Amino acid sequence: MIKCQFAGLSARSAIINLSDCLTCRQLSWVEVQRRLLKTKNARGSKEDPTGDQGGGTKRPRESASEDRESRREAPNVKAAKQTEQVSVSVSQGEATKTSESFGHWSQGLKVSMQDPKMQVYKDDKVVVIKDKYPKARYHWLVLPWQTISSLKALRDEHCDLVKHMQEVADQMIQQCPDATSLRFRTGYHAIPSMSHVHLHVISQDFDSPCLKNKKHWNSFTTDYFMESHDVIQMLETNGRVTVKEGTSELLKLPLRCHVCRRELSTIPALKEHLKSHFPS
Repeated sequence: MIKCQFAGLSARSAIINLSDCLTCRQLSWVEVQRRLLKTKNARGSKEDPTGDQGGGTKRPRESASEDRESRREAPNVKAAKQTEQVSVSVSQGEATKTSESFGHWSQGLKVSMQDPKMQVYKDDKVVVIKDKYPKARYHWLVLPWQTISSLKALRDEHCDLVKHMQEVADQMIQQCPDATSLRFRTGYHAIPSMSHVHLHVISQDFDSPCLKNKKHWNSFTTDYFMESHDVIQMLETNGRVTVKEGTSELLKLPLRCHVCRRELSTIPALKEHLKSHFPS
């Protein structure tokens, strides 16, 4: 008997091509590749003088029943691997969705309001935090502990809460060391980018490196910024807050000084101009 170099089994004559071996034809493609790799590794170990795999030891002949068992096993192993890959893929997809739902940047306020380092005041109804990217020398946010997504979610039953938010905002202004020299405004963005309703308390100097573009400027100096007292009046009168159609277009208006209404071409030019109204 002559050993088949492809299948690792005995044959009656020299085997030159893989297709000439009856055993190879009977084995599944996967099993042939496994045997071929095993034979190659065995040859490498025999030729390597430093190897310790006993390359000269002959491989025992396998029985026909073992061959049949191997052929049955190969498809099962392949199917198991495919199932495992699908399972991993689904798990990764679920993890991504979970990460997005809890970690998206628009949900950042919910994280910041729980951070003691960000808090400057809190009571049983609201918490005040420093704006992480302040657009002026003084910029705070008053947030209710109650989960309210935006202005559109406010109803008449929230009226007392919104009034309390304004009262807390007034206290923050009164306690500010520059309250006598700076003017403040309190209000809401008509279409906020951050989830969870929040009241801005902001000084009107707008002296901050975080104020970088036209959108930042117009969101605080046009009707896009809704005065807190106007929001309270809407709730008392209509039981809800109405945002005018086309409000988002206000962010595209030209840059104008909110004090003298002079039009400036760029943010750097505007900031330089503001120094004449609000010296350092």
